[in-house]
Amino acid sequence: MELDPTQMTPVINRIKRAQGQLAGVLRLLEEGRDCEDVVTQLAAVSKALDRAGFAIVASGLQQCLTAGDGVDSVDVKKMEKLFLSLA
Repeated sequence: MELDPTQMTPVINRIKRAQGQLAGVLRLLEEGRDCEDVVTQLAAVSKALDRAGFAIVASGLQQCLTAGDGVDSVDVKKMEKLFLSLA
């Protein structure tokens, strides 16, 4: 299943934000900043990436369901594996 690039714009933006946050984490580490600040920022990056992943999986599932083939055509085990890979 291919993703519709027009539906991925919010996901792309979220990942770009996470990329900027990750650069900030690296900067904090290089500057020897407080551990709590580093971990807080790292958690924000992780959460942003998790949400992007869930949005991608949800979009793929929606495409499967609206493709006209219905629920029977959805590979439930594959979708479950995708969701669990994000957990």
